[in-house]
Amino acid sequence: MQDRSLSYLLLVPAFLIVLATTLYPLAYSFVTAFREWDLTKQRRPGDFVGLDNFGYAFSEPGFQNSLWVTTIFVLTSVALTLVIAMSLALLLRRKGRMHTFTRVILILPFAMSPALIGVSYRFMFNPEFGVIAKGLGAIFPALAGVPWLASPDLAMGILVLTDVWHWAPYMTFMCLGGLASVPRETEEAARIDGASSLRIIFGIVLPQMKGVLLVIAVLKTIFALKMFDQVVTLTGGGPGTSTETLAFFIFNVGFKWYDMGYASALAWILTAIMMLISIWYVRMLLSERKMATA
Repeated sequence: MQDRSLSYLLLVPAFLIVLATTLYPLAYSFVTAFREWDLTKQRRPGDFVGLDNFGYAFSEPGFQNSLWVTTIFVLTSVALTLVIAMSLALLLRRKGRMHTFTRVILILPFAMSPALIGVSYRFMFNPEFGVIAKGLGAIFPALAGVPWLASPDLAMGILVLTDVWHWAPYMTFMCLGGLASVPRETEEAARIDGASSLRIIFGIVLPQMKGVLLVIAVLKTIFALKMFDQVVTLTGGGPGTSTETLAFFIFNVGFKWYDMGYASALAWILTAIMMLISIWYVRMLLSERKMATA
């Protein structure tokens, strides 16, 4: 009995930290989302406005643009990360010194700070002195002097590239863990029967990796929805608002325009999107387990 009381007592500091840094801000922002609060006019939340902040969001062009930009970014980033991570995992599945060395190198991009990645790529794609911009211009003369971050399409492409470069190594290790659970006997039997490598991958390996790939897709989707650091340091949401993701738009509303009520409503819209994705993932996972046990 004393041991149980001691264990609960030891959890109190952790609970207080979570309460102060997570639960209280969430509750306070939820209340703020239903109030009018312009920091340029008042220091505390103002009158209760009901669902006005949420209704204004869906009619406001800035929110609609950021939602569209986020959708494009999430779809392309998640798709490319899945393809590249799974491809690298299949290549690194073999044993050997070279493969072990490559695995060690792969973890370096994920260990870098997203803000640092954005700053680095901003310099590397500078048309005057950027190493990548100069290299592409030397190989393809038509690309010499191209203002990479001044074009909406190119800026979005580079933003996706940096995100995939950052997350693909981590997802590769997740795929390697999933491949370790795939029985080699089924692949060897298919190979004896004359199946090609592509047939084995698409007919045997990928179906057994469905659960792992689903987890990766959901995690990567949530991470992509929260994209903020690289937008700030790489594109600044530009040119114009072509790379202004929802998280960056919420930041601008709250800390540039000082409309805390509207920013809180936008933050809860983003939270609701992530919660819906998580609920969908849990339902998919439970349905797969029921099919497996049936």
